[in-house]
Amino acid sequence: MMMSLNCSSLSSFCDTRLPSNPVLFNHHRLISSRFFYKKCGAFVVTRSRNFRVYCESSKTNEMQIRKFSPILESALLSGNDVVPSNEWKTVPDIWRTSAEKFGDRVALADPYHNPPMKMTYKQLEQEILNFCEGLRLIGLKPEQKIALFADNSCRWLVSDQGIMATGAVNVVRGTRSSVEELLQIYNHSESVALVVDDPEMYNRISETFRSRATVRFLVLLWGEKSSITNEAEVEMPVYNYSEIIDLGCESRTASLHPEDAREQYIYKTISSDDIATLVYTSGTSGNPKGVMLTHKNLLHQITNLWDIVPAVPGDRFLSMLPPWHAYERASEYFIFTCGIEHVYTTVKNLKEDLHRYQPHYVISVPLVYETLYSGIQKQINTSSAARKLVALVFLRISFAYMDAKRIYEGKCLTKNQEQPSYLSAVFDWLGARIIAALLWPLHTLAKKIVYSKIHSAIGISKAGVSGGGSLPPHVDRFFEAIGIRVQNGYGLTETSPVVAARRPNCNLTHVPKVSIIDDIMRYLPELFSYYKLAKFILLLFLNRNRANGGQRKKKEIVVLGSVGHPVRHTEFKVVDAETDVVLSYGSKGIVKVRGPPVMKGYYKNPLATKQAIDEDGWLNTGDIGWISPPHSIGRSRQAGGVIVLEGRAKDTIVLSTGENIEPSEIEEAALRSRLIQQIVVIGQDQRRLGAIIVPNKEEILLEAKRLSMVESDVSEFNKQKMTNMLHEELRKWTSDCSFQVGPILVVDEPFMIDSGLMTPTMKIRRDQVVSLYKDQISKLYN
Repeated sequence: MMMSLNCSSLSSFCDTRLPSNPVLFNHHRLISSRFFYKKCGAFVVTRSRNFRVYCESSKTNEMQIRKFSPILESALLSGNDVVPSNEWKTVPDIWRTSAEKFGDRVALADPYHNPPMKMTYKQLEQEILNFCEGLRLIGLKPEQKIALFADNSCRWLVSDQGIMATGAVNVVRGTRSSVEELLQIYNHSESVALVVDDPEMYNRISETFRSRATVRFLVLLWGEKSSITNEAEVEMPVYNYSEIIDLGCESRTASLHPEDAREQYIYKTISSDDIATLVYTSGTSGNPKGVMLTHKNLLHQITNLWDIVPAVPGDRFLSMLPPWHAYERASEYFIFTCGIEHVYTTVKNLKEDLHRYQPHYVISVPLVYETLYSGIQKQINTSSAARKLVALVFLRISFAYMDAKRIYEGKCLTKNQEQPSYLSAVFDWLGARIIAALLWPLHTLAKKIVYSKIHSAIGISKAGVSGGGSLPPHVDRFFEAIGIRVQNGYGLTETSPVVAARRPNCNLTHVPKVSIIDDIMRYLPELFSYYKLAKFILLLFLNRNRANGGQRKKKEIVVLGSVGHPVRHTEFKVVDAETDVVLSYGSKGIVKVRGPPVMKGYYKNPLATKQAIDEDGWLNTGDIGWISPPHSIGRSRQAGGVIVLEGRAKDTIVLSTGENIEPSEIEEAALRSRLIQQIVVIGQDQRRLGAIIVPNKEEILLEAKRLSMVESDVSEFNKQKMTNMLHEELRKWTSDCSFQVGPILVVDEPFMIDSGLMTPTMKIRRDQVVSLYKDQISKLYN
């Protein structure tokens, strides 16, 4: 009789697609192959297109250890001296809770894979359990590493959680990484097997992996084994996704008595401190390092992201980021605890799906919002002259309105630790209120006439959440003006990742309940001077929102230019780069963070771990930033304590004059130009800055025709004239920056992931770009 994990209500989720005569051998390994024979105490299986299951050495006298998630597989707790608990101890525990709460609600839809898939919360839980059991049957053991090299899909989620539920550690990466990088990650992590996206992915890496890595078995998430080229040369067992699901499903269906299974296995619960996954950094400089994230790290994200994204059952999320990226991954885990519908899309289909699905939330990187912004700007610029004029005028009005609104709401950034005087604060507030009141009717008209159409096209009804990089200020300001909320966040792979974010609402500090009469009586003796009168008016205004229960009402705390406040249980400090002395509010330095989301360390790299995390648990983020001073009055009274980032310490350019420059400010300003597609500011050890620019040739040609620099039927443009135009664009858009760009190098080929000039998370690898154009840069400065 086949024994395995006990579960309930399996029949409706299990298809009997296994061969009619499966043969059972030691440790309940299931063999379904045309040919096999016994040799030296092990079952060796010959290659066959019908090959099904890997079988290990037969040692009947050994008790195997199986680990499990205490809530997901709670049936195994009985008789194991473990007290049942409703508190999540591991990431896979969330699926039992969600299945019980949301049952037949649609959990996910994956329309672009073959076959298209849609699953309810109950079905998703069973799929994860089946995949988990299938992996156990083919020999995956607790704490072993298994490489998961695949892209965004529902099967990625199932395999990821199935691996975690076995107590094993998945090592994740996307399909667009180079073969050498994947090999390095596989070998460095000591992975024992491969789960890949499809046969095409495996065919690309197979030759290198066969000769330079040891792979016990291979699982294909999509596609069929028959699509693997040179299948005869593959010396390991190969399974497709359905076979793993079938194995797990049949084993769980046949296992009716968990107490019998305990005669074969020792069951242990997975610990919250166990490593859940290894995520290798993108490697913008140097080799990627393996970040060890525990179940506790990820559970902190799951239990605290609701403050940032207050999702409710029935909300729809649109997903397109690579799921192995810590940002997308933690977000997915979290939103499935809220009863939402998760729709997978692609870069190619994003625009259409935004309109089709009208998602409540989109969680993505800044590049997506920049692309949406560019698309809107292009549509405005190509409209008729009258429509373009109307749109641009309304946008200017909305910018002015939001600027005034930000002032009177007290949401302006400042580095100044000194508060303004009461009198100046009152006049500042009154002036902003008057301007906002005058502009409000026009802003409201703009929303109905212009912005409503943009909203319909973009479809994001609640918020776009941006993370994984710096959101350009002009993009941030634009979406604020048209009424689409973009919540900017911050984190690193090493912090699981979110440690700070702008949130839609925030409980303000507790204050005693005071009436307006109390205020008047309190200040009556002091109202005989203009100064005291101004002070009274301001305090009266500040106290107007005190409500029943002794708390102010919830307010939206979104401070433009910042990444918001720290998430719960997380601490920030800013230190001097050289002395490590903690700096005061408003002072710029290295940002450090401490708390539950901070990683366990770098895998097999204690030196790098020690350099990153000090003895007190503070992680050096490598980012430069400052913390806004707390003010009780004035235009910055609501901005106290928010974190502001200004670039990476390692990206700092040091000129031969000794001046230190953060290139991100200049690059963000330059990218506001529609003529510039990509830019990398250079100048290390030079007297002045330079730049490598990938031009938007289509826009440059249109601009040249508009300026009558070329004939209307010309399809090419002189490169020298193009360089001159780009020089003018740089001067125009970077005029407010502290430093200006001198010589520029115009290159034809964009920086791409496939060429190694961008990370899989779409960050430009500066060192690689500079290295590639080293000779041209030298000539540029000469």
